[in-house]
Amino acid sequence: MIDNRNKGQYDKYPEKRVEGYKGVAGWKDICKHLQSIKNGVIVAEFYPGVNTAEIVDNLKTIGGQMFNAEDCMIADDEYHVLIKPYLTEDRVFGVMNTLCLEDVYSLHKIQAMQEELRNCEGLKIVYGTGASLITHADVLVYFDMSRWELQCRYKNGASNWHTSNRDEDKLKKYKQGFFVEWRMADRKKRQLLEKIDFIVDTVHADKPKMVCGDGFRAGLKLFVSEPFRLMPYFAPEVWGGQWMKEVCDLPREVENYAWAFDGVPEENSILMRFGDVLLELPSINVVFYYPRQLLGDRVHARFGDEFPIRFDFLDTMGGQNLSMQVHPLTEYIQNMFGMHYTQDESYYILDCEDEALVYLGLKENIDKEKMLHELQKAQDEGATFAAENFINAWPAKKHDHFLIPAGTIHCSGKNTMVLEISATPYIFTFKLWDWERVGLDGKPRPVHLQHGKQVIQWDRTTNWVEENLINRSEIIREEANFKEERTGLHEREFIETRRYTLKDKKSFETGDSVSMCNVVDGKGVIVTSPDNSFTAFEVHYAETFIIPASVKNFSLEPLDDSCMVVRATVR
Repeated sequence: MIDNRNKGQYDKYPEKRVEGYKGVAGWKDICKHLQSIKNGVIVAEFYPGVNTAEIVDNLKTIGGQMFNAEDCMIADDEYHVLIKPYLTEDRVFGVMNTLCLEDVYSLHKIQAMQEELRNCEGLKIVYGTGASLITHADVLVYFDMSRWELQCRYKNGASNWHTSNRDEDKLKKYKQGFFVEWRMADRKKRQLLEKIDFIVDTVHADKPKMVCGDGFRAGLKLFVSEPFRLMPYFAPEVWGGQWMKEVCDLPREVENYAWAFDGVPEENSILMRFGDVLLELPSINVVFYYPRQLLGDRVHARFGDEFPIRFDFLDTMGGQNLSMQVHPLTEYIQNMFGMHYTQDESYYILDCEDEALVYLGLKENIDKEKMLHELQKAQDEGATFAAENFINAWPAKKHDHFLIPAGTIHCSGKNTMVLEISATPYIFTFKLWDWERVGLDGKPRPVHLQHGKQVIQWDRTTNWVEENLINRSEIIREEANFKEERTGLHEREFIETRRYTLKDKKSFETGDSVSMCNVVDGKGVIVTSPDNSFTAFEVHYAETFIIPASVKNFSLEPLDDSCMVVRATVR
């Protein structure tokens, strides 16, 4: 039965107010602001995937001569030859690229456009992805977009950058964005964050919102100076359930909700309010601009400007089993895909029905070749794979914690609500068996047995799993109104998790690591500063929140009699 005790408290639009700056909403007022420059150059840099036609049509109303920076690109067919090695023939997986936008632009064409600009009087507007490569900007305007919105656009028919693939499989579109476009654009964005004069939120068609660069950077500083939440997103899938629909108060007409990403800075947004104007911008901007302050020195030294921890929800309450899957070992993901760390993870059971199961590890003394043969037969012929003959099915109850180091076969069963705590390379999941299903698009969901069988750790069998991966809780401190438990993760995983049971206010240190937390029981908590360095921050049941390393010290106090918080840090 779904726990509705705290239904309706979940905040789907968490925002922070940035004082001292006012935003601008609508094309009319945005263009009016940009008309102040009469003789110079406006550089309008686009994140790939923004609505170019909408932006250009409105920029034309400013006056002046328009220059499309993307006319200076190499030919599209040459571009596709260049990126092909990073895309591979696989439907899902590519290889992390080393390209910069400079690599897909022609120096000869840039020089020709620069000559045109020198011979042009009055206002000049250079626009497009890569516009900042062409010329110095008197005013630099960045038109931004979150990756989640881009994925929604792919699903609804948008093409990839300089690619005519409107009707292509959405997974292949996402692959091109993930492995190619976003990497190139982010490399340029990092260089521009300090230089931006205005940034524009382009998420909603014909409803742009803008703030000056100083206001934007003040917002980033605010986010890295105190606890914050990301704007969550929710998505259906064939195995999805009903828990989030009820607890998070989501639209009832949607058949199910399977995923919720409430703690993935690479894809989520943050909401900044400037006066009456609310901007939705990619949360990865915080990571790029303030990595050391957000992550902490030692975490930054290890991961650079990548956020290493991810929290998300997997909802099968009233739904179906997840796919049987395995994640690559570190050396495999490095050698095959160019990633420098892998997706170790864990399942924290936020809620479940009676008789819920988690599939984890292999049974003792199974026949390896027989199992692989039956998996191959299931993939090739559509035969049923008898998972119960090979894979352990463990009973699951609320607040259980199942640890899943890479190489361990696993999946959540139906009627469970999982808080997935993992390292961030989330795209690299090798499905081994998908219970004879097709996806919501009517196509068979991709299975990657050829990859998966290379990384399965055959010694992770029943006894080892029970001893090493299930409920490895250890009480660290226990007082009258407080208990701290270490709940994992496994020794092979860099994430450390603690569970706090609170009946009164308790203070903690960040320990030079960013913290990602979730309220796993109770109404919620108030996060406060012992030295009043930030405003009290209220978080509710099931909400994920981030505490930057720069905060140093913080306190947690339950909103009602008691609550439980799970906290993940980097060891």
